[in-house]
Amino acid sequence: MKVHTEAVQFKADSKLIDYVEKKVGKMEQYFDHIIEAQVYLKLENSGQVRDKIAEVRLSVPGDTIIVKETSKTFEASIDSAVDTLKRQLIKYKEKNDKVTR
Repeated sequence: MKVHTEAVQFKADSKLIDYVEKKVGKMEQYFDHIIEAQVYLKLENSGQVRDKIAEVRLSVPGDTIIVKETSKTFEASIDSAVDTLKRQLIKYKEKNDKVTR
């Protein structure tokens, strides 16, 4: 699976990109037919607080799973998004297993 990471309106350091690729790469444990993953890292500046947004799009056969999480750090946003993706991938896999039977 290829992981494309894009930082919107800022320059992400290599440590953050490596962290994202490592975490999102683990999704193959739950579903091995993932085509690619696109990760968008954004800064939200509403008022005084600058929240970090992580949006992850997983391309799976016949569908796209999208998760968007906001937190105080990109690492926390990615962790939360990965947890949500894990649940959705397991549900997607179970649904497709029932269809193929």
